[in-house]
Amino acid sequence: MAARAGKAEIREEALRRREALGGVLRRRLGEEVLGRVLGLGEYRAAGVVLAYAGVGSELDTAGFMREVLGGGRRLVLPRVDREARRLELYEVEDPERELVPGVWGIPEPNPERARRVGLEEVEFVLVPGVAFDRRGGRLGHGAGYYDRLLGGARRLPPLVAAAFEAQIVERVPMEPHDVPVDLVVTERGVWRRERR
Repeated sequence: MAARAGKAEIREEALRRREALGGVLRRRLGEEVLGRVLGLGEYRAAGVVLAYAGVGSELDTAGFMREVLGGGRRLVLPRVDREARRLELYEVEDPERELVPGVWGIPEPNPERARRVGLEEVEFVLVPGVAFDRRGGRLGHGAGYYDRLLGGARRLPPLVAAAFEAQIVERVPMEPHDVPVDLVVTERGVWRRERR
């Protein structure tokens, strides 16, 4: 229970700090952060990339998605199945035509236009989140969709968080079901966690 209470406070503070950056600064820093992601060896080695459509004060990932497709890689995006409380993955070739507003207004693949894929096909994951620590701790919005998706995998591709430095906290309280990320990338640098 204490971990959950701690998470709520951290989530609130990280969201407040991210919002406080303002749109112009967020765009500039976001381009810097995603530029670092595109330079990672893990990204360059990947042919199939799972990303997400950033909304609100999140990093704007539209340019990243264009880079994925423009570089000849396959782009995969999640779709929320709220009833089953899980994420479904779909390959997207044209975000302009294949994305529709989904749960919480987040753009997600239209299953009538995109092809469903399994996590085992994915070779790189850009993981969203509200707060992170430099040891790979990740705090999402609290619904657990990514932890369920990634926690059931037999083999995980590199999990990469692209975030603003304003989202970095001293320590994210981790519970047994929480899946840490391998790399945390901000405008100030890249932090790697060694997998055990």
